[in-house]
Amino acid sequence: MPTLSHRLKKFAMAAVLGLVAAQSSGCSFFYWCVKDAWIAALHFGTTPLIPVTPYYSQMIEDTYWEEERYKKVPILDPVEGENAPLFCVDNPSEDEVMRAMPDMTSGGVAFLAETNRNNVRMVVDLIVDRLDECRFYPQAGPARLHHCHYKATVYFEEVKRSNWPIPFTHIDQREEVVYIDHDHLIRCAGPDANQN
Repeated sequence: MPTLSHRLKKFAMAAVLGLVAAQSSGCSFFYWCVKDAWIAALHFGTTPLIPVTPYYSQMIEDTYWEEERYKKVPILDPVEGENAPLFCVDNPSEDEVMRAMPDMTSGGVAFLAETNRNNVRMVVDLIVDRLDECRFYPQAGPARLHHCHYKATVYFEEVKRSNWPIPFTHIDQREEVVYIDHDHLIRCAGPDANQN
């Protein structure tokens, strides 16, 4: 049975022979592609076109999505009345819970090593609902911090699949717990607003 180094040597030899044969065959496809990319770059006043995988554009979109939706602390208007309802009503969305989970599905290569989550079920519980006293916050002014902490338990099937070199599929019942904070500020109204 040939060893790994023997196979690598054969592959390297085949690659070198392929390059030499392509260059001496009269086929100048690579030369024309580079030349046309350079001419287009000079015409548009930019660098030559560089192919970029969709992974990076998706990563940038996800960063902006999370920053806009989940990374900011909102400042709400004061709640009027002595017995005004001050309780947490903004449960985390399914999207927020899935984004908060550890990303075990990334890094795979299609058909070689894939990991998926199937049959996802979520249970979200409120574990902290507390309102602090009025105090001064920089760039916000006098406000009260409302603590809303949630515990999300996610049940799912983790499917690990590979089609090459040895096809297999492994299904495992998993359970993950993530904690999500929805803290927000509520502006103070009335005489408490002047306290520091």
